[in-house]
Amino acid sequence: MKNFKGKTAVITGAGNGFGAEFAKEAAMREMKLVLADIDGNDLERTINACKKLGAECIALTMDVSVYDNVKAMIKSAVDTYGTIDLLINNAGVAVGGVIWETPVQDYEWTSGINVMAQVYAMHEAIPIMMKQGTECHIVNVASVAGVITSIGISAYHMSKHASVALAESVMYDLQAAGAKIGMSVYCPGFVQTDLHNYERHRPERYAKGDDPYYKSEAYQKVLLRATQAVTTGMPIDSAGMSVFTAIEDDQFYILTHPIYFPLIGVRCRDILEGRTPSINNLPGR
Repeated sequence: MKNFKGKTAVITGAGNGFGAEFAKEAAMREMKLVLADIDGNDLERTINACKKLGAECIALTMDVSVYDNVKAMIKSAVDTYGTIDLLINNAGVAVGGVIWETPVQDYEWTSGINVMAQVYAMHEAIPIMMKQGTECHIVNVASVAGVITSIGISAYHMSKHASVALAESVMYDLQAAGAKIGMSVYCPGFVQTDLHNYERHRPERYAKGDDPYYKSEAYQKVLLRATQAVTTGMPIDSAGMSVFTAIEDDQFYILTHPIYFPLIGVRCRDILEGRTPSINNLPGR
C-alpha cells in the first residue's frame, strides 16, 4: 500500500503512545481517521492534534477487547467513510508478574486486549477489504516480546507471541485467497510510550477489588520495573514514520531494536537443538 491520501485508517489504542503517533502520521498523509481508545480524554487529545493537521476523523471511546464494540467500530468506519483501507491493531497492555502470584484475571485481560481485540478487528474488517478489491494493509502491534522470552512478564510474552503467530497465519491465508491485503507485525523494544500506566485502562470487569496481590510488595516491584523500562526506552518520535514506511515497502516484520537480535537467535537455536531455555542466557545474567 503506497497511496494513503483520502483512504480510511482505523486505529485502536489511539489515545496515546504508538496509537497517537500512528494517527498523526496518517493525518499528515491526508487519511480519514477512525480512532478508538478506552480513555475518552486521551482520545480527545489525539483527535484535536489530528484535526489541527487537517484530518477528518471520528472518535470512539470503547474497550476493543469486547467483540460488540469492535463490530460497532468497523460499522462506524464504513458508515462514515465508506471504506476501510488501513487497520492498525494497536491497543494493548503490559501486565507483569510471575504466574503463581499474578491473579488469573490479569492473564485474561492481557489476552483479551493484546490478542482477541486483534482477532475481532480482522474478523470484521478483512471481508470488507476483500470486497473492496483495492490495496489495503493491516498492522498488528506486537512487541519484541513476541519473538523472545524473558523473566517476570509471562502474560505479556504469552499474548505477544500469539499476536505474532496470528499475523503470520493470517498473512498465509490472505495470500492463499489472493487478497490485495498486506500485513505487518510491529515488534518494538522499549519505547517511551504510556504502556507502564496500563492500570488506568483496566476495565471494570477486571477490577482489582480487595485481592491482596495488588497491595503486595511483589506487585509494586512489577509497576516500578515497568516504569523504569518504558521511561528509559527509545524516543517515540519516529515510530509513526517508520511504521508507515514499512507499510509502503510491504514489510512484514518491523523490528526496532537490533540489540535483541542475539536473543532471537538464542531462542531459535534452543528450539532447533532441543535445548532447555536457560536464565543464564538473558541479559545481565
